[in-house]
Amino acid sequence: MKYTVNEKGYYGKFGGAYIPEMLYPNVEELRTRYLDIIYEEGFQKEFHKLLRDYVGRPTPLYLAKRLSEKYGATIYLKREDLCHTGAHKVNNTIGQILLAKRLGKQKIIAETGAGQHGVATATVCALMGMECIVYMGKIDMERQRPNVERMRILGTTVVPALSGSMTLKDATNEAMRHWINNPTDTHYIIGSVVGPHPYPDMVARFQSVISEEMKKQLQEEIGNPYPDYVFACVGGGSNAAGAFYHFLDDEHVTLVASEAAGKGVDSGESAATTALGKPGVLHGSKTILMQTEDGQVVEPYSISAGLDYPGIGPIHAHLFDVGRVKFVSATDDEAMNAGLELSRMEGIIPAIESAHALAALSQFTFEKDDVVVVNLSGRGDKDLETYIRWGKY
Repeated sequence: MKYTVNEKGYYGKFGGAYIPEMLYPNVEELRTRYLDIIYEEGFQKEFHKLLRDYVGRPTPLYLAKRLSEKYGATIYLKREDLCHTGAHKVNNTIGQILLAKRLGKQKIIAETGAGQHGVATATVCALMGMECIVYMGKIDMERQRPNVERMRILGTTVVPALSGSMTLKDATNEAMRHWINNPTDTHYIIGSVVGPHPYPDMVARFQSVISEEMKKQLQEEIGNPYPDYVFACVGGGSNAAGAFYHFLDDEHVTLVASEAAGKGVDSGESAATTALGKPGVLHGSKTILMQTEDGQVVEPYSISAGLDYPGIGPIHAHLFDVGRVKFVSATDDEAMNAGLELSRMEGIIPAIESAHALAALSQFTFEKDDVVVVNLSGRGDKDLETYIRWGKY
């Protein structure tokens, strides 16, 4: 595959491992061992058994008839919202906890924005009997309270990040600091396709089960494994990486990534990285990020905690750079309206992150025989307070 990472950890000009010397042994251990471990027969057997029996995979590919009628195409929803814990995040945490065990680690740390990755990490740590600390921005803790309490019920310590904008970027900073201070017994489960190599590649491989299933399900449904379009939301971009993975080399499949425009791309309150960003280094890799003239990270904004991130994963930076993926954006109101539309038309309340992917549908004109798959990355339970505060329903 020409869009996968090279042996030096780069996707084109993006990626790499820009890390403090203290973390070099950890990252190097992962880099040299992750592929051998995750493709070992015993690992694959345990991973896929847990995905089936614990996570509930394969997730359904649901034909959204009323949505299809409205947009004039055949629209399927890949129901990652039906995974155990309510989002795609658990695909990756199952994989990484099995990897951590095989590396002999005793403790787990993680960062979270919307709280779904935190819950998924807390869940697998409870499952495997491992100590867990999750860092979460104070602002995100307030707007995602149910997920904070879920983590605590599962036995995880949730530590508020009090620096910067007190959101996902700052939680990631705090988790990195913790790892620097505890490098030998601790594994950092990064929740998205961000961070130093090999994390972006590793997370994308664990999430690729999404597009792997899509192809099989489409073959069964329509006799063709290839849709015309795949839509996914992008913050760091793990659900999009998983949804796009097995279609990257098939150029006739149009891949669409929807970012958070917040209050408008040019409003000063946005997280539309590809529209506003430029190349730089963030959280251990070279990517595209929002930054000032002198290279300071610009604080992102989105109504959705999971998309409130100033950069994108290096795989997405590369896919944007070479034009393989169309990047669009949706404002807060566009996303909330799309979430409400799905709720009213199909009886499915989506996570606000996923609603950004749904909002992108209106930016395209489809042919009536087009087959469109929207990756519904999470469910809206965690966002009910935000829906209520928005109140336009």
